Amino acid sequence: MADTPHARSLKAQAAALATEGKLEAALAGYQDALRASPGDAEGHQRVAELLEWLERTPEAARAYDDAALAWTQAGDLLRAVAAAVLSRGLRGARPRTVLTLAERFARPPGALAPTFAWLAERPDTHVPVLSGVGREAFVALVEALEVRAFWPGQRVVEEGQPGASMFALVEGQAEVTRRVEGNARQPVATLGPGDFFGEVALVSEGPRLASVEVRQRSVLLEFKREALSRVSAAHPEVDAAVQDFYQRRLVENLLRTSPLFTQLSPTLKQAMSREFDLRAIPAGQVLLTQGQPGDAFYLLLRGQCQLSLSQPAGRTVALPELREGDVFGEISLLLDKPVSATVRTKTACVVLRLERAAFERHVVSQPGLKGLLMRMGTERLQQTAKALIV
Repeated sequence: MADTPHARSLKAQAAALATEGKLEAALAGYQDALRASPGDAEGHQRVAELLEWLERTPEAARAYDDAALAWTQAGDLLRAVAAAVLSRGLRGARPRTVLTLAERFARPPGALAPTFAWLAERPDTHVPVLSGVGREAFVALVEALEVRAFWPGQRVVEEGQPGASMFALVEGQAEVTRRVEGNARQPVATLGPGDFFGEVALVSEGPRLASVEVRQRSVLLEFKREALSRVSAAHPEVDAAVQDFYQRRLVENLLRTSPLFTQLSPTLKQAMSREFDLRAIPAGQVLLTQGQPGDAFYLLLRGQCQLSLSQPAGRTVALPELREGDVFGEISLLLDKPVSATVRTKTACVVLRLERAAFERHVVSQPGLKGLLMRMGTERLQQTAKALIV
């Protein structure tokens, strides 16, 4: 049932009472609003929250269950899951509630994973990881999640610190910042409901790449590595869904921000994103060998790589290192020549690899992108020539 003007007026009055600390009166106001508009998910949510604040725990648990079902009816997966998790935390969740969520939001039986092709028909219910698993795994996953509340000015994650979880913003707003010269913080993005963050540290077990600070009261779902590992042991599709989301996010961020790809059409970016292969490479491994045919185009996401050139007299010349954001392998593919220098990982690295056939199909066919790569390749060849002279 749609929210009525009368119900909206009652909710506004109840919200004002809650702000004044008159919780019992606010609760009565929201309950009156629900009688006027029984299907209002937000009304159910506020009733549950007030009951919890008033320490009427059994009633709060049932109200969170009602909110979860109302959010399900509204098609809001994250808020439905958050309400179900809060009900569970109060030891009052009805077993049927999470099953109802699974029937509405989980990957249908027989749908292929992890391609998510079926999501094209239901984009409104698509939430990373949760939408990519079957019903049994969905139920287990929801039972492993935690709800976290933050207030303005609180920092959820800190750049450079170890990370062991991923977050989904259910309601509220947060700001993403990164340190720049002088240790100042530079805003790089604003997050709103439905946004995820922290997946890089979760999967790679590396440090946080940015800080996230809440700008208004926010509710988040936390996906902890330890809990996900337990669920994945029984339901391997959960790990596959996490890995698929991680790879997609890396590729999408790269295609959105790299000067190489910003001019490509959204359709082409989507096609390319499906063909990049994400690989974690240990230190000391050779990715390209001088004199051998080039087999792929690489983008270095994390870590550093060494470039070296072997001379006929046995002399090996070190070339400028490759760092995060650099590409390599394009010269051999563009010119159809053997690899001009050996590339070896100096540190543990994460790379995106595009097979030769996909490179030729997506890159060589784009004059602007091909020209830019040719210029970058020419600059690297000039650097190589200078290194040989020295």
